[in-house]
Amino acid sequence: MQINPKKLLNSKWTSTVPANKEKHFIVTKLILPLVLDTPITLVELESVFSKRSFTLAWRDLTDTKHWLQGWV
Repeated sequence: MQINPKKLLNSKWTSTVPANKEKHFIVTKLILPLVLDTPITLVELESVFSKRSFTLAWRDLTDTKHWLQGWV
């Protein structure tokens, strides 16, 4: 699966291993690197159910054992 990190904002994701009833997530923020002109590596995901948010390396979203694109 190929993902463009610049197009991740507001994208929807489903966890294949939900915890605490948190299954559906939305990318709420792209974490910009401290050094300019370097690629984005981190995103902030927010649970639709609990509104809890956490930071994740965007490349981890390509692991289909843990994440599926869209709300499934």
